[in-house]
Amino acid sequence: MPTNNTFKHALAAKKPQIGIWSTLCDPFVSELIAGAGYDWVMLDTEHAPSDPVQILRQLQAVQAERLRPSSAVVRPAWNDTVLIKRHLDIGAQTLLLPFVQNKDEAEAAVAAMRYPPRGVRGMGGAVRASRYGRDTAYVAEAERELCLLVQVETAEALEQLEAIANVDGVDGVFIGPGDLSASMGLAGQVNHPQVRAAIDDAIRRILACGKAPGLLMLDEPRARECLDLGALFVAVATDQVLLRKAADEVAARFKRADAAAPSTATY
Repeated sequence: MPTNNTFKHALAAKKPQIGIWSTLCDPFVSELIAGAGYDWVMLDTEHAPSDPVQILRQLQAVQAERLRPSSAVVRPAWNDTVLIKRHLDIGAQTLLLPFVQNKDEAEAAVAAMRYPPRGVRGMGGAVRASRYGRDTAYVAEAERELCLLVQVETAEALEQLEAIANVDGVDGVFIGPGDLSASMGLAGQVNHPQVRAAIDDAIRRILACGKAPGLLMLDEPRARECLDLGALFVAVATDQVLLRKAADEVAARFKRADAAAPSTATY
């Protein structure tokens, strides 16, 4: 029997899930952040130099955490049937698919997640997802525990939001603030009033469709606003930014101390 997908069931129960975004694609990092207490860890391959082989190791690291377990969410590089199949076969249960622009692309994503006759996922035989064939119920029951999140990240996609969200098999819709801002002619201005309004409206519309809204938001007050509006899966940190900020802050403190210290040099 497939492993219970706690992330999927939490979204269905409308229980907010707080996540961390991981682009430092190494199992050592995955293991470290998996024990931090986040509800989910997003393992990226779209904007990180990773592939299914590396993601396999990262999944093993995340899934090894027992004290404070996190659910792994994997983002393939594209909404592609082959990439989806490869990540599902290695044991990913929740996928976040980038740049879904319309109903047809959402339906294609759903089909790639499902075995025939309800979909087109290839039969892989003894794959890790089925415990190498030991789980004889996997093929029949996998669909129940798989979770599909699609990214809506352009103004054009927002025009198709209800059509995308209402596709059977889509569990949640992720709003990409960065790409959305760029498509609105406001690249990088995720807190611009027009971008904020578009995100707020999208959260309400996704909820009205009965699906889970999500996003990445590093600005804590803004992240809390989105949660108050009903966002159900929100990444509030990224491993790379946390490391960069901490490294920069420590270096700056010591540089300031060095600059303020009186010189003891003799000439």
